[in-house]
Amino acid sequence: MSSGLLLSKYSIGVGDRFAHQARAQLQACMKAAEQGVDVIPVWNKSNREHTIIGSNPAGTRAAADEAVRSLGWEKPYHVDADHINLESVDKFINSSDFFTIDVADWIKTPSHPEKVQTFLERHPELVGNLQIPGIEHRFRIGPDFVLRTANKYLLAVQQAGRVYRHIERKKGTGQFIPEVSMDETDAPQKPVELLIILAALADEEVPIQTIAPKFTGRFNKGVDYEGDLAKFAEEFSNDVAVLAFAIERYGMPGNLKLSVHSGSDKFSLYGPIHQILKEFDAGVHLKTAGTNWLEELIGLAEAGGAGLELAKEVYAQAYSRRDELCAPYAAVIDIDPGELPSPEAVSKWSSDEFVSALRHDPKSPAYNSSVRQLLHVAFKVAAKMGTRYLDLLSEMESSIAKNVTENLFERHIRPLFIGSTEQ
Repeated sequence: MSSGLLLSKYSIGVGDRFAHQARAQLQACMKAAEQGVDVIPVWNKSNREHTIIGSNPAGTRAAADEAVRSLGWEKPYHVDADHINLESVDKFINSSDFFTIDVADWIKTPSHPEKVQTFLERHPELVGNLQIPGIEHRFRIGPDFVLRTANKYLLAVQQAGRVYRHIERKKGTGQFIPEVSMDETDAPQKPVELLIILAALADEEVPIQTIAPKFTGRFNKGVDYEGDLAKFAEEFSNDVAVLAFAIERYGMPGNLKLSVHSGSDKFSLYGPIHQILKEFDAGVHLKTAGTNWLEELIGLAEAGGAGLELAKEVYAQAYSRRDELCAPYAAVIDIDPGELPSPEAVSKWSSDEFVSALRHDPKSPAYNSSVRQLLHVAFKVAAKMGTRYLDLLSEMESSIAKNVTENLFERHIRPLFIGSTEQ
């Protein structure tokens, strides 16, 4: 199973909700290249974000192309149609060369019993004692376990196949990078469950280059990981081993790697992930999004004047509309209302006070994770401001760009891909 367009070993999904920070984001990847590590940028934006902001996929492509041209970037780069399905994919066909196929709505929907039985008969190797190189213990797998897992995931895999073939008809074989998202389910996949999913994807002839499984713990928006670090490291290591096994056993693409969704600001995970990647000589795709929008707010506040006043206004509106703004993200945010200062209090903050509360520096006593999470989901407030917000982004570009580049490189790329936290 092969693909013409190949995703590089290390890649980072960079969300740019208002399509103004592509240059600053690319500069972070250029800093990595200067240190001998190629981290390929993938500009990602979902259909929901386009709808909220009133943008379109062509704008994301144009911003990426212009950044690449103006900075002379000669390495690969991609534009991701993030979390698409059959209903939303067509608007991304011309602009994207990376497609994150979201099958969350099909997970756990029972598949046809005959198809499940056919899958079991097709894969007798999944039953019995299974040894996966890189995982110390053997797995004892009964046919009932395979049947239950196939019943949970097979319909989702088949839907991924339908979406993949739809894109393939439009763009041509090997002309795009497919990812499948399996992270929106009730529990982390066990190694054997992930292997069963990959076997089913091979049956569907979907040459995925990345897959996003569900990991243990909470991946809240814009803040650090919450959970058992040792358990996460074990899961991640096992998943990397399973992917390597599937490449050999099922002929999956040789560059197949894990994709970590909601990966921005998960600082405590980057060290363990880096070490595991070194041990397996494996790659990873880290998907970030809202951290960039928050750096825009930080840059505006740091610039002072009209920028600081607009940042305070965004907070005031977000505070008054917090139930509405937070509802779609209830599963991935943990805001303590008692930790949210009143808009009246914030209105008196200096530039330093606003920046210190919002900037993700867990060592700072002024850092407020509840403020950060509320503002993370408040980008639609800025979207409603229209050109007033966009004009300030252009006017205060130098302050914003500095923060965007530093955040992406120092807090994300350096610890994960380079393996150093020194600044």
